[in-house]
Amino acid sequence: MKTLFIDMDGVIVDFMQSVKNHPEYEKYKNEIDALPDVFLNALPMEFAIDSVGKLLDCGKYEVYIASTAPWGNIDSLSHKRIWIERYFGERLKKRLILTHRKDFLMGDYLIDDRLKNGAGEFKGEFIHFGTDKFPDWNSVLEYLL
Repeated sequence: MKTLFIDMDGVIVDFMQSVKNHPEYEKYKNEIDALPDVFLNALPMEFAIDSVGKLLDCGKYEVYIASTAPWGNIDSLSHKRIWIERYFGERLKKRLILTHRKDFLMGDYLIDDRLKNGAGEFKGEFIHFGTDKFPDWNSVLEYLL
C-alpha cells in the first residue's frame, strides 16, 4: 500500500467559507486563524467527504490527514480532531497529524492546496489541489484511482 497524506483547510475543509460566515469575521479579518471555533464549525469542501471515503475504500492507500494548526489559536488543534471524527468517525480518528513541517512526512503522496509549511518540499509526489492540473476532487480521484 502507498501512503497518502491529505491536508484539511482548502482541501477537505472549506476554511474560507467558514471564515466569511463567522459572526466575528470583522473583528478578526486581519488575523483569521485566531477566529474562535472557525475550524470546529467549518463545512466540508464539495465532494471531499465522499472522495476521501473512496480513497479509504479502494485498498491502494494508507490514508492520513496532515494539517497545520495555527499557534495563535490553541483550540484549533482539538477542533481539527473533532472535525475529523465528526465527518470520518473511527476511520481517520487516529490518523490525524498536525505539523508545521510537512516535508518531514514520509509517504508517497501529499494532497495540499498550498506550498507552505514544508508541503512544497514533500519528498513524495505533491498533488497541488486547486490548480489547473488538480482543480477539484474529481481530477484527484481520476489521477489516484
